[in-house]
Amino acid sequence: MFTLIGRMEADHVAELIELFDCDYQNIILDLGEVRLADRGAVRFLKACEAYGMKIENCPAYVREWIAREKD
Repeated sequence: MFTLIGRMEADHVAELIELFDCDYQNIILDLGEVRLADRGAVRFLKACEAYGMKIENCPAYVREWIAREKD
């Protein structure tokens, strides 16, 4: 389980990809402490879920944005 806190921005995505090492199905991402996310981060989260990652405690506005984001 990985817990993210504060801001999640597109600049952080490359580091997260490297950290996760393409093992998305065995990762749980806890977003309960994320207060701000940008579009790049939301697109990344959408892709993570598509690859099987589980996202917990996702802020409602981020969850809605993920649902509305076009592929």
